[in-house]
Amino acid sequence: MRAAVLIAIKDLRQRIRDKSFFLWGIVAPVGLAAIFSLLLGSVADGDSIRVSFGAVDLDGGEVAAVFTGDVLGSLAEAEIVESVVVFGSLADAERAVGAGDVDAVFVLPAGFSAAVGGGGEAPIEVIGYVDSTIGTQVARAVASSFAGEINGLGVAVGTVFAVEGSQPDQAAIDALISEVMQIPAPISVGAIGAADKELDSSTFYSAAMAVMFLFLIVQFGVLGLLEERENGTLNRLLAAPMRRSSVIMGKAITSFVIGVLSMTSVIVITTVALGADWGDPFGVAALVLAGIIAALGLMMLVAAFAKTAEQAGNLQSIAAFLLAMLGGAFFPVAQAGGLIEAMSKITPHAWFLRGLGDLAGGTGLTGILGSVWPILLFAAVTMGLASLRLRRMVAP
Repeated sequence: MRAAVLIAIKDLRQRIRDKSFFLWGIVAPVGLAAIFSLLLGSVADGDSIRVSFGAVDLDGGEVAAVFTGDVLGSLAEAEIVESVVVFGSLADAERAVGAGDVDAVFVLPAGFSAAVGGGGEAPIEVIGYVDSTIGTQVARAVASSFAGEINGLGVAVGTVFAVEGSQPDQAAIDALISEVMQIPAPISVGAIGAADKELDSSTFYSAAMAVMFLFLIVQFGVLGLLEERENGTLNRLLAAPMRRSSVIMGKAITSFVIGVLSMTSVIVITTVALGADWGDPFGVAALVLAGIIAALGLMMLVAAFAKTAEQAGNLQSIAAFLLAMLGGAFFPVAQAGGLIEAMSKITPHAWFLRGLGDLAGGTGLTGILGSVWPILLFAAVTMGLASLRLRRMVAP
């Protein structure tokens, strides 16, 4: 083991002095994560459309006050709409919506509350800004929903007077409307927070680029075995008084340490500079270590069957990009569905990102073990196949 560590230290000194490590292990993943986050961040995060409403109360009655105060006010308090402005006149409201200061204006006509109590028509007029189609549609939906409540209120008032057999008068109608409006709705619909297990754009692209370049950066250690064979120094290593397996172990340790340095650097930089939220540190550590082992296994498999270091590097690059694309490093494969989503499950990338998604949902280390073991299974298969071939490479 001591010989393997000494070989790894020697290789690490060489690789750290090599600027390509910093380029492919740190600069490239962080740079691409920043670019993708800036270009696609708002689309990936599904930023909500903000609308602002106005209202004109030409009625001054009880029902109109409920609409402008309670209904529109609750929308503003819940931040469903950006703002609600109550105008003093119809002219001011029309001027504001024409200038685009608000997306839509609700006009409550005179006699609105009385019409509700008398069973007559009580229309709410919606005036929309010409360039805010969505805002106008939202306003119409709000007006239609309130109209449904008003219809129910009218039926309730009419039923009371029909049962009592009394002749309705305006004072009795207003009193009954006021009483009915105080009764809470038996069913209410609202938005509640829930863990969606989805990564925000900064975290998604930071993680995706990190794991993609991880499968490229680990080659710097294992490729040293092929380079030394080409340079003739491998025979001298094998002639040294140590176990031949120590040579392979030393190269593997080099790749592992390089992977740890790369992933740690990317996690720290993206957290500070891009605001990425990787989640529970212990869960992230488990996923990262499993990912490094899987990347090492793939590189060992490629190196075992490649004839030259250049060929191994090219094959590793091709395999890394294919796995990244299939594993959802560039777009969430769950949205594609079908065969692509099914095939993505053979890649460590998909399980790595899925595990981070679980961490985003609030789970901890134990909750992401279901994503860790498929990554380790990939590593076990690739390392098992590679070991059969690599033993021949260092055989006497």
